[in-house]
Amino acid sequence: MNIAESGEMYLETIYILSKKLGYVRSLDVAEHMGFSKPSVSRAVGLLKTGEYLTVDKDGYLYLTDAGLEIAEKIYERHTFLTDFLIKLGVDEETASCDACKMEHSISDKSFDAIKRRFADCSFDK
Repeated sequence: MNIAESGEMYLETIYILSKKLGYVRSLDVAEHMGFSKPSVSRAVGLLKTGEYLTVDKDGYLYLTDAGLEIAEKIYERHTFLTDFLIKLGVDEETASCDACKMEHSISDKSFDAIKRRFADCSFDK
């Protein structure tokens, strides 16, 4: 499961949009991420070749089991790390932005340790 950070971002976006909209097209991804349609088309092609997603005859994107596994992992990291940083007193926008950077580089071992240690903490003063 070795995929570039940009690929993880696309998979996470497709996952989020599929939960929100029920369907995902390349145009939806482009609009959500603020990328050009050609950039998204190239990424979709690479993810399709890597067997992380499929595209049906109408252009709808579907995560494969491998793509879904990565997307769920990145989404969990993003939401947990964002909440964690907010509980530490970081404003929501900064917390989300920093979590987005951290979610791709933190090891499974470190993330699991942080999650185990702080999952139930309220950080109340």
